[in-house]
Amino acid sequence: MLAIRLQRVGRKGYPVYRLAVQEAQRHPSSGRIVTYVGTYNPHTKDSNVQVELAQKYLDNGAQPSPRVVKLLKDAGVKLPKWVKTADDSKSKAVRSPEKLRRNQPKEETPAEETAPEESAE
Repeated sequence: MLAIRLQRVGRKGYPVYRLAVQEAQRHPSSGRIVTYVGTYNPHTKDSNVQVELAQKYLDNGAQPSPRVVKLLKDAGVKLPKWVKTADDSKSKAVRSPEKLRRNQPKEETPAEETAPEESAE
């Protein structure tokens, strides 16, 4: 079975990724690469995807990773029905909202009384 994954390339501290089609059972850094279907630069949010080639591998059953699903969807690749897409409508529940600073009663700071200035005559 094939997988479409991100493969890290680039220098230290500045990663750039390739969209690689490879065997799913292998580790991403050691598996035999079948082909590259695009690139992704997370710093500029620039992605280049070969749409026809990616579509071919998806139609033949290649499993994309969650991040690759998002990149393919943005590039305009028609995803099969069995591909799981991330649900963006989820909102994380706050465990104890009463402890949040914005939910605490506001402290009233006593206004400091200023003494009238004495003029030296």
